[in-house]
Amino acid sequence: MVEKFTPEINKVYFINTYSLFQILSGTGSIQVDFKNYYDWQDKAIYLEKGQYIKFLSDDFSVRKIQFPNETIYRNKEVRVLFKHLISLGYINFNECEACKKYLSDTVFAEQVTNIIDVSSEQWYWQNPFHASKSEYQTIFDIKEVIDEQYANHLNNEDLVSLINENGHHAQALVKDKIGLTVKSMLTNKRLVESKKEIAFTDKNIQEISYGMGYKDPAYFNRVFKNTTGQSPAKFRKDFDYSKRDSFIEDIITLLRTHHTEQRSLGFYADKMNLSVKALSKKTKDKLNTSLGQLIRFELVNTAKSMLAQDAPIQDISYRLGFEEPNHFSGFFKHYTGHSPTDFKRKKYNS
Repeated sequence: MVEKFTPEINKVYFINTYSLFQILSGTGSIQVDFKNYYDWQDKAIYLEKGQYIKFLSDDFSVRKIQFPNETIYRNKEVRVLFKHLISLGYINFNECEACKKYLSDTVFAEQVTNIIDVSSEQWYWQNPFHASKSEYQTIFDIKEVIDEQYANHLNNEDLVSLINENGHHAQALVKDKIGLTVKSMLTNKRLVESKKEIAFTDKNIQEISYGMGYKDPAYFNRVFKNTTGQSPAKFRKDFDYSKRDSFIEDIITLLRTHHTEQRSLGFYADKMNLSVKALSKKTKDKLNTSLGQLIRFELVNTAKSMLAQDAPIQDISYRLGFEEPNHFSGFFKHYTGHSPTDFKRKKYNS
């Protein structure tokens, strides 16, 4: 089923069917499973059952494709799209010509599983963790064990025996490729599911702690507070998903308004009435990225927009505050992988 809609700001959309979200337009950030994301442009986002998404601005336009036939997820080539290892799972939409064909405004193919096939190919081509296909299968085997066993408080030996006979090798593979231990992945999964139980159910904290495999609710409270900085009760009280997050809106508005003239972190800190350290921490906590990265992201987006409108490279350079056009060209290539000239040429040939 294909649907185009305008989501409500801060409404939690629970994922009950494996789905693809293509954000057609918007200016804010999105939240998936308690993490906020700013860099969603030109991407197709795959979400599995049990996750949620909400939109932290009121100007989003979104296309959603739901895949009701769950037999396709038994295909180990496909699960890479939906089982997110670290944060948000996506494919680079603009780099996938076959994806654009299936998701174009004029083509709503009845066989929507085709988009899964081409997206899987694109994901392996992107190769985000620089692994072979066989290594990916081992990593995602581990992820499936974690998703099924997170509430059982398995020790390291239990995990190894459940993964496979080469469990120790598999754990080293996970650490090498995605930078996390298997134990960390298990802890992160348990934390996210605990947050969902706290935020979205009426269960008391004791009941939740037992459901997460904790024998002592007081210990669950300590672990949760040490990890999140809040007690479960305070987390439940503060997670008001009908409340607009003014910090995110304010910092994004400032960046959109001033990024072509101001790159100083101090400027934005003054505008937000925070110290540079406090603003940097808050930005990292809420948007999973640094303020400097957000500034650079805005510069790249403005540059792409001006290049798409055939603006001369020299004009773009001066508009974005670069002293010389070659400085801008080096910056653009560093963050996009293409020179401004190649980017324009790609536009003409697309």
